[in-house]
Amino acid sequence: MSESGSVRKGDIETYYVRRGDGPPIVFIHGMAMSTTEWEPQMEALSDEFTTIAYDVRGHGHTGGSDRESYDMSVYAQDLDALLTELNVENTVLCGLSMGGCIAQVYAATYPGKIAGLVVSDTFTAAPLPLKGRLIFANLRFFGLLDRIVRYTTLNRLQTWVGQRLAPGIAGDSVTTQRLMDEAPTISHAEFVKIANSVAQFPESDFDASQITVPTLVMHGENVPPVLQDMHKRLATQLTNADVEISVIPDAGHASNIDNPAIFSKVLREFIVQEVLK
Repeated sequence: MSESGSVRKGDIETYYVRRGDGPPIVFIHGMAMSTTEWEPQMEALSDEFTTIAYDVRGHGHTGGSDRESYDMSVYAQDLDALLTELNVENTVLCGLSMGGCIAQVYAATYPGKIAGLVVSDTFTAAPLPLKGRLIFANLRFFGLLDRIVRYTTLNRLQTWVGQRLAPGIAGDSVTTQRLMDEAPTISHAEFVKIANSVAQFPESDFDASQITVPTLVMHGENVPPVLQDMHKRLATQLTNADVEISVIPDAGHASNIDNPAIFSKVLREFIVQEVLK
């Protein structure tokens, strides 16, 4: 089975793609990306699973709305509306970066609706050291600067600088940049709301202990130490879930793109051995 379409609910029409047949996996993309970010995983796993990817509010073919601001709870409500309309139950959620934040909030808010959780190269709610605060302050700054220099160009510049300061951190930056460039353009107003929603999440009152399903926490081996520490802290906060941690070799922040074969292999093994056992 292979299809694409959209689901209208409230003030948003959410675009999705669905492929394969079997236990469902729902993929949630990162900031300024779209469903295409998950093409390697959908291609690899649709032999055994129903794979679904969708464009988060403000992104891709879903587009924006008149809301003044967004947060992870709004995105989680959108996801619940989509899964309800598609009759998807007991799914594994897999989110990267911003998508990982959405997946965490969904898992905590709707614990009876999912079978497992996978978060990669993501963030969580926890006090941050100075370097961490600077990273998220930079996100807010990017949102404002986007009025002058569009986010696609800002990402290209940030990648160039990051790769020279810490070789390997950018991973497969060529593919990541191409996917961002090829996705439908995000308006400045929407980009500001999206950037702020990510920047404020570490400061939120989100409680990871509300997550009760088997959880896999992953990150690329070349992400900055401050983000590696955030993954470790997330794992310790998941006090009511069985947790596995995996480091994806030869990968930066977009580990599903940087090393898709290993990422997909680890994801498949986790679902088969820990979720479907």
